[in-house]
Amino acid sequence: MRAIGIILAGGNNNRMRELSNKRAIAAMPIAGSYRSIDFALSNMASSHIQRVAVLTQYNARSLNEHLSSSKWWDFGRKQGGLFVFTPTITKENSLWYQGTADAIYQNLEFLKSSHEPYVVIASGDCVYKMDYNKVLEYHIAKRADVTVVCTTCDNPSEIERFGVLRMNEDCRIEEFEEKPMVSSYNTISTGIYVIRRRQLIELIERAALEGRHDFVKDILIRYKNLKRIYGYKIDTYWSNISTAEAYYKTNMDFLKPEIRNYFFKQEPTIKTKIDDLPPAKYNPGAQVKNSLVASGCIINGTVENSVLFKDVFVGNNCVIKNSVILNNVYLGDNTHIENCIVESRDTIRANSYYCGDGEVKIVVEKNDRYIL
Repeated sequence: MRAIGIILAGGNNNRMRELSNKRAIAAMPIAGSYRSIDFALSNMASSHIQRVAVLTQYNARSLNEHLSSSKWWDFGRKQGGLFVFTPTITKENSLWYQGTADAIYQNLEFLKSSHEPYVVIASGDCVYKMDYNKVLEYHIAKRADVTVVCTTCDNPSEIERFGVLRMNEDCRIEEFEEKPMVSSYNTISTGIYVIRRRQLIELIERAALEGRHDFVKDILIRYKNLKRIYGYKIDTYWSNISTAEAYYKTNMDFLKPEIRNYFFKQEPTIKTKIDDLPPAKYNPGAQVKNSLVASGCIINGTVENSVLFKDVFVGNNCVIKNSVILNNVYLGDNTHIENCIVESRDTIRANSYYCGDGEVKIVVEKNDRYIL
């Protein structure tokens, strides 16, 4: 493909509550065995984009570890590769990324040293499948300066989380408002953009000279009447996980057969870093219904409508319902978990009871499992 990729994975969001205390949002576990960033990386690989930069910043340790080898997504080519860029103190600059445009500006040499004519910019906190080639073909056909991939938001209460746009009959964007409190429109940006590489360099350098740091506000919205900015609308599955509720719902979506088949049975599939773990083990008396159970789990109790990530131990007489249990959690005997997200590496003492009432409850415990 005649494009390089940039994945913006450095942000934080307080709406993730305790879930973002120890990891970047792009590193959040998804669907039992994956990370959020795997979806953007897999889309890049399946679209034959061989040169991809991931810009990380906030709580990036686990994300950087996950990205330590490019082989899992098949970027290990002499002419390409996977590049992970974190903020770097230099003689000219000692600041962290001040925004999405500034993150690109501080790594502008990546763009200048590339030869591909186009750039695909994506976010690391979204779950979807996409052939970026189709977006690029549309971009070229429209003779666009920037193409914004967009979708329909069916829930009015979610509008304030996204950039809302209005297009004319030719799909040219005429209005673009970032995270409005209310809006009469329901077409939202997915945070995926296609732009010519040289034009991106020019716009980013101009924004830096003017002290502007945000890609959406200071480039897309600022230039919407001066540049040819078009929307490319999709109707396939797309979800942004940047709130605890959205993260919970996205994982629950993978309990639906049609969603699982779409992501894992239909080509191209999603790729991730593989751990050497034994298969899940179901001991006598275990009951599992409509759930995803990852490798390394040991199940003794009842699991219903839940997603269990790697290395989860479910004790005797436990009941797990409508919950997301993250990696390496120990659930003591007679524990009841319902409508919850249990943080990774937690130890839940025997006879504990947690139930989310009205909203998703996040369970964070720091017990020592070896003295129970």
